[in-house]
Amino acid sequence: MSMTPAERQALLVQLLQQHLLGEISQGQMLKRLRKEVLGFSQTRYAEFVGVSRRTLTDIEQDKGNQAQSMINTVFKPFGIKSGLTPIHPHVAKHMMAGAALGGSLKVKTPNEL
Repeated sequence: MSMTPAERQALLVQLLQQHLLGEISQGQMLKRLRKEVLGFSQTRYAEFVGVSRRTLTDIEQDKGNQAQSMINTVFKPFGIKSGLTPIHPHVAKHMMAGAALGGSLKVKTPNEL
């Protein structure tokens, strides 16, 4: 399980994009990061971040309604924190395209639509 920093970053970006586009859930993203980047079991990772294994299992299975602080705790080792995400995939695609081109996202007023 020895990924280079570039491979870790590429996987992280790929998973974040998939999550923003609604292709994978938050729990699926955490599980893949835990396994593919760190190679940790649930028990080991839960101990590492200071949560119960049951809580980690619930998050990875998208069960329950976890507090934002708990989500931030389990994603912190990967440099990710919880925040606002677009509901519609086309907005996420627009944001990602703008970021890739070095541009910024301009929100259109109703008159511009």
